[in-house]
Amino acid sequence: MQVVVAKTAGFCFGVKRAVDMVYEQVETGKTVHTYGPIVHNEEVVKDLEEKGVKVIGNRQDLLAMDRESIQPREGTVIIRAHGVPKEIYDLMEEKQLERIDATCPFVKHIHRIVQKRSEEGRQIIVIGNETHPEVEGIKGWSKTPVTVVETQEQAQNFSANEGQKLCIVAQTTFNYKKFQDLVEIFQKKGYDIIVANTICNATKERQEEALELAAKADVMIVIGGTHSSNTRKLYELCKSRCESTYYIQTLADLKLDLPNSVELVGITAGASTPNKIIEEVQNYVRINF
Repeated sequence: MQVVVAKTAGFCFGVKRAVDMVYEQVETGKTVHTYGPIVHNEEVVKDLEEKGVKVIGNRQDLLAMDRESIQPREGTVIIRAHGVPKEIYDLMEEKQLERIDATCPFVKHIHRIVQKRSEEGRQIIVIGNETHPEVEGIKGWSKTPVTVVETQEQAQNFSANEGQKLCIVAQTTFNYKKFQDLVEIFQKKGYDIIVANTICNATKERQEEALELAAKADVMIVIGGTHSSNTRKLYELCKSRCESTYYIQTLADLKLDLPNSVELVGITAGASTPNKIIEEVQNYVRINF
């Protein structure tokens, strides 16, 4: 039996950068807080918590803190990889907190587009998941109303005021084909639209590779955090090509019973999944089946 791990599986550039920044601050001995979980992987967050990193859950938690309580030893607040609304930056500045910005550069790029185009008066359309922290952050950089669209029905039901110009951006981890389909619906409505395809190239490559591998595999294993949007999309894509697709967070979640007819097991993982977990799953399958 062959076990194939997708080349793009595991930490993407933005996640690795953010996680490395937190570990670097831990090494300084400072009191370290992250605004929200630094990435969507429970194992990474748990390891950081064991090293003393505390998570600020929301704006209310931040409001309740002052410079002395957050910086007893020259402490630091690190902004999560998904980014945050502009008002959170302003609040940290107002409270004079030391801030390190670990927002993924590709997400920061979306913030700049949204800020610029909304200042020009364009209404912002974000194609993505409204409850995802990345999307919540993007919305917070607009000076004009923001509409979040995730389904064809939402796109078809959308209407803007006469003469209103639009700017469309995408959550970095959104499905590329689905993004194209939704943009086409808006374009057919005849609006004056600027479309910025802000889906990360790494996301597109990861999804394409997962589809290709799943089409050949008898069994697919998708590894990632339970709250990871990009891992959930990988699972859905793989499931569409390979019925025997498993979604796990760690090796402990894997319950495999492989028949002798299985010739190829494919493994992929979300952008927030540490290589250590991928290797554990890979070695387990190779040794036990």
